[in-house]
Amino acid sequence: MLGATGYIGGAIARAAVEAGWRVCSLRRRPGAVGSVGDLAIEWFEGDLDRPETLPPAFGEAEVVFHAAGYYPRRSGPVAGHVALGVHQTRGVLEAAAAAGVRRLIYTSSLTTIGRPPLGESRSADERDLYLPGSLPTAAYYECKFAMENEVLRACAAGLPAVVLNPTAVLGPGDTTPTLGGIILAAARGWGWAWLEAEVNLVDVRDVAAAHLAAVDRGEVGQRYIVGGHNLPLRQAMAMLASLAGVPGPRVRIPMAVIDALGWISDRLPWLALLGNHLRTVRDWQGYDAARAHRALGLAPRPLEATLADMLNDYAARGWIKRKAIVVG
Repeated sequence: MLGATGYIGGAIARAAVEAGWRVCSLRRRPGAVGSVGDLAIEWFEGDLDRPETLPPAFGEAEVVFHAAGYYPRRSGPVAGHVALGVHQTRGVLEAAAAAGVRRLIYTSSLTTIGRPPLGESRSADERDLYLPGSLPTAAYYECKFAMENEVLRACAAGLPAVVLNPTAVLGPGDTTPTLGGIILAAARGWGWAWLEAEVNLVDVRDVAAAHLAAVDRGEVGQRYIVGGHNLPLRQAMAMLASLAGVPGPRVRIPMAVIDALGWISDRLPWLALLGNHLRTVRDWQGYDAARAHRALGLAPRPLEATLADMLNDYAARGWIKRKAIVVG
């Protein structure tokens, strides 16, 4: 297991332990446990930047979940970020091949799914590819596409790997919120503004279940969009606000403002990650997860239940002051 100290990886590790699997995980920082410190996990120390540290963790592995893909969080040339992401990915793929694993399940991203061709009135699915270079300053997009393609090339060479593409992931267990940070701000009553955009939101526990199902039911060399509910961003924010008992979104942010914020973030290193996402708002879209429904048994739980569980988790951590929310 790679990435058990993270959000999606932690959910996968928890689901695997609950299913009775023996779970071993690599971690870069000694003592780091993320949200799974209560689980019986065997930890190995290692670093994806140093491929020579991987073999001990892979030694007896039958299945490898790779949910620790490189995530560019700082400014700098996009090519440098891509090179580092590819280097890390190749090290994992080579270690998996050397260990003779039965299956490698790679957690990719919704950003590698492009828009449907012009004239096709449908949600994006696995046939649609991100076009490299179409967002030349978006390091996250370029990295995720390059890394996913390394995995698919390894499949063509004989590695039994399956690619999963989660959409926007929500739910409990996020100890270092990224997207969850937006949810947290909105739950505190700061979600007064909204964007004219469509999103697809999925529960982290449903994403974890899909990963486990992919071990035996996923087809080698295939991508599976692990998505939940398509809806306007404003509707999702209004639902969250209602559950949290705070005012909902009231002001629409014009795209010209988003463009200006993206320009500013390009010039401030500590806002590089924000800039990555602001520049791509026009590319936000809905997704068709029918393939994962059919092949992996993906059955997304109600979005309201996901948001309620997420808010309850934040309250338990002391991040917001709310009574427990019960849905249904």
